[in-house]
Amino acid sequence: MLKHRPQTQSSLEFVCIDELVPKDHLLRKVDKHIDFSFIHELVKDLYCQNNGRPALDPTLMFKLLLLGYLFGVRSERQLIREVEVNVAYRWFLGLGLTDKIPDASTLSQNRRRRFNDSDVYQQIFDQIVLQAMRKKLVSGHVLYTDSTHIKASANKNKHLQVIVKQERQAYMDQLDCAVEEERISHGKKALSAPPSKAPSEKTIKQSTTDPDSGYMVRDQKPKGFFYLDHRTVDGKANIITDVHITAGNVHDSVPYIGRLERQQKRFGFNIKAVGLDAGYNSAAICKQLEDKQIFAAIAYRRLNHKAGMFYKREFEYDAENNHYTCPEGQTLIYKTTSREGYHHYQSDGSHCQGCPSLKRCNNNAEHVKTITRHVWQDSKERTTEKRLSVYGQAIYKRRKETVERSFADAKELNGYRYARFRGRNKVQAQALLTAAAQNMKKIALMAA
Repeated sequence: MLKHRPQTQSSLEFVCIDELVPKDHLLRKVDKHIDFSFIHELVKDLYCQNNGRPALDPTLMFKLLLLGYLFGVRSERQLIREVEVNVAYRWFLGLGLTDKIPDASTLSQNRRRRFNDSDVYQQIFDQIVLQAMRKKLVSGHVLYTDSTHIKASANKNKHLQVIVKQERQAYMDQLDCAVEEERISHGKKALSAPPSKAPSEKTIKQSTTDPDSGYMVRDQKPKGFFYLDHRTVDGKANIITDVHITAGNVHDSVPYIGRLERQQKRFGFNIKAVGLDAGYNSAAICKQLEDKQIFAAIAYRRLNHKAGMFYKREFEYDAENNHYTCPEGQTLIYKTTSREGYHHYQSDGSHCQGCPSLKRCNNNAEHVKTITRHVWQDSKERTTEKRLSVYGQAIYKRRKETVERSFADAKELNGYRYARFRGRNKVQAQALLTAAAQNMKKIALMAA
C-alpha cells in the first residue's frame, strides 16, 4: 500500500553531532592520529596580544584550509559552503550544528595578509612529518625525488622578453678548483681570466600575469607558463618529506642537493640511498652524492644522436693513458680542459682525411674529431654501475610506487593540476598544504 511520507524538516530533535559522523570516516582517523595543538603556539607571534577584535582561531583556520586540500575543494568559498552542510566537516572543526561558520573572506584575508610572507606553512608541513617520524612511518634512509609541472594562472600568449640574472650554482666553486687542478696536472697554463662570481644573464619569456612562473619547454610536455614542484618521498611509507616550488623553466637538478641537505639538517636523516629519474643524471649531481657517500640509482639519459653517425660509446676511453681510440683504431689525444669542466680529446686530421668511416665520424672541414669528457665523468660512470646492480635496480623500481604515485594522487584527488594563486610564495603554500594533507591521510590510514 502506497503512503504519503510526512515532512519532518522542521521538527525538533535532540541529537549529538558525534552520532551523525560514521565511525570509520577518514576525518575520525585524522582527528585521532594527528595532533594540531602545535598550530596555536606556532602562530601566536603573528597576532596582537592586547589589542583589536578577537581573531579567528588559527587552529580552526588551518584545519579549514587542510580540509579543502584533503578533499580537493579548490575554492575557499565553495569550501565554506561545504562546511555549512557537511556534518563530518563541522565535527572535525569542533563546531556544532548551529555554530556560525567563518566567512570565506575572513579565511582568504588571513591567508593573504597575515601568513603570506611567513614560514608558517613550512612549519606546519614539518610538524606533520615529525609526527610521522614519531609513529615510525619515516626512516630517512631511502629517498625518492622528482618534479611535476603545475599550470600557472597565466595566459601563455601574454608575456615579455626580459633579461634575468642566473646565480652560480653551489658546486661551481668546486668545479673551478677541479678544472685548475686538471690543467696543472697536464702541464697547461692557468686560465687567463678567472671565472666571474657575478651572475650571468639570459633572455627569457616572462608572464605579464604571473611573473614568478616560468615558460616551460620540455619533450612530451605542454608548453606554457608553469611552476615545478620538486618533491621528495621517503621510501618506507611514502611520506612526503620535502616540497619546493620553482618556476617552470628551472632544471630539476638545480635545487636538488640544497633540498637534500635541508632534510638532513631539519629531520636528522641518515640518507643511504636515493632514487632519481634521468633529469638528475649529471656529472655534478653524481659527484656530490658520491662525496656524501649516498648510493644513487639514477636513470640513464638518452642523448641526442644524429642518425648514421658513430655513438660516443663506440670511442673507447683508456684511463691509464688518458686518450680515446676511435672505431678505426686511431688515437684521440688530450688537448685541453675547458672552463666548463670538460676535457677535449682530438684526432689527427691528416690521418682522418683518408679514413673509410670519415662520413660516420665527423663533418669537420679539417677532418678533426673532438670528444669531450667531464672532469667528474668517473663519478657518473660509477653511478651508472650502481644503477645496474641488483640493489640499484630494486631501488629505482620503487620510484613509480613512491614519488610518482604521490604526484598522481595529488593531481587526481587533491586538485593539484593547477596553481590556485599567483606568485611563487602562494603556490609554495598550496604545495605545502597539499603535501601536508596527503601525509595526514597516509598517517591516519596506516596508524589506524
